[in-house]
Amino acid sequence: MFLFLPMASSSTGLYYFTQTRITLHGTRTIFKRFVKSHTNPLYTYPSPSHSQNPLSVINFTPIKKFHSQPTVHAKNLRNCWSGSSKSDRSETGAKMTVTAIPCIKDSSLMINGKVLLSGVPSEVTVYPLTAAGSSSCSSAAFLGASSCIPSSRHVFSLGVLQECKFLCLFRHKIWWMIPRVGKSGSEIPIETQMLLLEVKEESAVYDVDSARQSLDNTFYILLLPVLEGQFRASLLGTPANELEFCVESGDAYVQTTRVSEAVLINSGEDPFDLIKNSFKILEKHMGTFTHIEHKKKPVHLDWFGWCTWDAFYKDVNPRGIKEGLESFIGGGCPPKFLIIDDGWQDTFNEFQKEGEPFIRGTEFASRLIDIKENSKFLGLGADLCTDLHEFVEFIKEKFGLKFVYVWHALVGYWGGLSPSSEKMKKYNPKISYPVQSPGNVGNLRDIAMESLEKYGIGLVDPQKIYDFYIDLHSYLSHCGIDGVKVDVQNVIEALGTGYGGRVVLTRKYQEAIEDSVARNFKENNVICCMCHNSDSIYSSKRCATARASEDFMPWEPMYQTLHIASVAYNSLLLGEITVPDWDMFQSHHNTAEFHGAARAVGGCAVYASDKATEHDFKLLKKLVLPDGSILRAKYAGRPTQDCLFVDPVMDGKSLLKIWNLNKLSGVIGVFNCQGAGKWPLKEGSKNVFKSLVLSGHVSPLDVHFLGEVAGENWSGDCAVYAFHSGSLSKTPKKGRLEVSLLTLECEIFTISPIRILNENIHFAPLGLIDMYNPGGATENLSCPDSSGRKVRVDVRGCGRFGAYSSRKPSYCTVDGKKEEFTYDVNNGLLIVKLGGECNVKEIDVWY
Repeated sequence: MFLFLPMASSSTGLYYFTQTRITLHGTRTIFKRFVKSHTNPLYTYPSPSHSQNPLSVINFTPIKKFHSQPTVHAKNLRNCWSGSSKSDRSETGAKMTVTAIPCIKDSSLMINGKVLLSGVPSEVTVYPLTAAGSSSCSSAAFLGASSCIPSSRHVFSLGVLQECKFLCLFRHKIWWMIPRVGKSGSEIPIETQMLLLEVKEESAVYDVDSARQSLDNTFYILLLPVLEGQFRASLLGTPANELEFCVESGDAYVQTTRVSEAVLINSGEDPFDLIKNSFKILEKHMGTFTHIEHKKKPVHLDWFGWCTWDAFYKDVNPRGIKEGLESFIGGGCPPKFLIIDDGWQDTFNEFQKEGEPFIRGTEFASRLIDIKENSKFLGLGADLCTDLHEFVEFIKEKFGLKFVYVWHALVGYWGGLSPSSEKMKKYNPKISYPVQSPGNVGNLRDIAMESLEKYGIGLVDPQKIYDFYIDLHSYLSHCGIDGVKVDVQNVIEALGTGYGGRVVLTRKYQEAIEDSVARNFKENNVICCMCHNSDSIYSSKRCATARASEDFMPWEPMYQTLHIASVAYNSLLLGEITVPDWDMFQSHHNTAEFHGAARAVGGCAVYASDKATEHDFKLLKKLVLPDGSILRAKYAGRPTQDCLFVDPVMDGKSLLKIWNLNKLSGVIGVFNCQGAGKWPLKEGSKNVFKSLVLSGHVSPLDVHFLGEVAGENWSGDCAVYAFHSGSLSKTPKKGRLEVSLLTLECEIFTISPIRILNENIHFAPLGLIDMYNPGGATENLSCPDSSGRKVRVDVRGCGRFGAYSSRKPSYCTVDGKKEEFTYDVNNGLLIVKLGGECNVKEIDVWY
């Protein structure tokens, strides 16, 4: 029998129905749940097995309890005023701030009195955040919508996007995001996961109590499609310039008629503050992920590393690893962490027979048959070792490695686990065939996914996934392995059918990985990879490192500039959740300096994938100190504010500037990425290398949050040191320095605030000026002498220490001993040479 319950709602007019054996108790239960749904109508069908009829489910299961309240369409309001106590006009008639909270007025979505979207459909609703006493939430709200028809995938129109500059991050293939800039809604690709808009106000709108004014009447609007219950959202544009959002569960049996917290919308005057604050709002409100500031960062990030992938690919073997480590150490650049990439596991491929011609795509169909190492790492002879445990013990002792990681896929291997393997049967793997979202196949299809769709994946029973990871990681830990690189993560989103959908399955795997890593490895030692979907991003509670872009591909000459641009722009989003990993590179590659300089300003791990004996140690020593440590900047490297809405790869005129901070200074890397690549899915110039000379400028204002490290006695001026030219300039805070670069050339500028010690002495430490990121070496600055005659700088490492000094010092000491120094009276460059080991040294400059 069917029970029909009409829903008395003028906004939706929905009818819920269910099929069950009608009893008095059953009818009463259904009615109670229906009444609950009237106040909270976001419901899904539970996930039955494939043999069940989804309509046989007795009840609808609520996704979550809402913490936001809907706004009404403000058709009769003259304006949208702030809900705070200062929302009325003052008696003096001073103009007050138009509320930043989005509202719908006359079918237009308005922010700061500005129309953002016109023609907003009636089913779209704004849900302001109502966190008590939280000023950070004053401009934030959620966008939701409703439909008359339950579905596992909805696409809702938000209205026509008014023309303005935008930057979006979208998944061009299932694994990876890339950026795109434009001005109209039609240019926003499907699978957009972050949308940042630059809006010019027609007149100054200000708060009389605010000391901070927007000099050019510009503000920024951020839209973040997020997770709501079992559903995941993304943005897309249409040829009619409409902005739409898609919500999907990834399981045909998990359906809904309404979402209310699908897209966070927030606005502010500073784009970097806006992004950071928005993620902190989401962290508190959603409770499903943790901001990077609250995570434990892996220690390997501060040491130079070597990854075996580009050196060996799947042919990695113990003897080759030994030779590679010997080669690095012989050149004076000792790796302190090693990643043994794909090729160490025991796998079998039933689709590629030995001796038969290679079938493209079958390499991804191999499946794991044992959690232990393969024959290459067993029975190796007395000169090396007999198994993985002995090998790891051997290379740590002989080569001084601090950390050894190994690679594995989230599902074990590319093709999962082999159901026919006796050793794998305890995890109950079953062959599952991925079903991709229309959003993924709407951009670029991927050969790996096409292979997995054809051959299937041996998916671990989700109820056994904890057991699998615990067994795998405890065995690796027993072998002396310190951490794991977990790859192929986004494949889970295509396997959600029958398991509650993509969000539920992703979170289950994510929690299992994080729990197992915490139990088996000491330092949160996990690198996530191929994980650029919002399912993973907003389910990351502990993982603190994730790859920021597609692989460094040494054989692809037209991809090198794309890589640098991708990691920088993707770090705007990923840098709020993890320390973005900008991937390995090869020091002997023709673009090695381009990549090395980017890693220096990226705040990321620095690791190479050189083949044995193929190194450029002169370049590596600009990144790596003799003890194997690196000078890592504080944050994720991101494009400067004036680069946010330009295309540094294909517009033919824009340089890419990436900024970061050290403890006492800022750093800016400038890269000419034009003429040597083309964005996927982007019309424009052909893939032909064309060297271009481009000019631009660098300013201390490009280093966001420079005031954090400037100190109270900052003069407002900065010492700016250019790495390649070796030039030092004194520049006002708002000053500019010109820079001109050829395609694939770069320059790195250290920006050090000049401190006023007294009327005659102004000082700014630069750091180790022979390193790409000199300021990463400076630990502390103090004036221990009350007369102002002495400056003390604590510096880590060895080499040439540089500083700006307005006067020539009388003498300098290092750890209390006098050292020779040079001083250039023309630009104030003071240089002291530091010898010895790479410990922290006290440099005293006496006047």
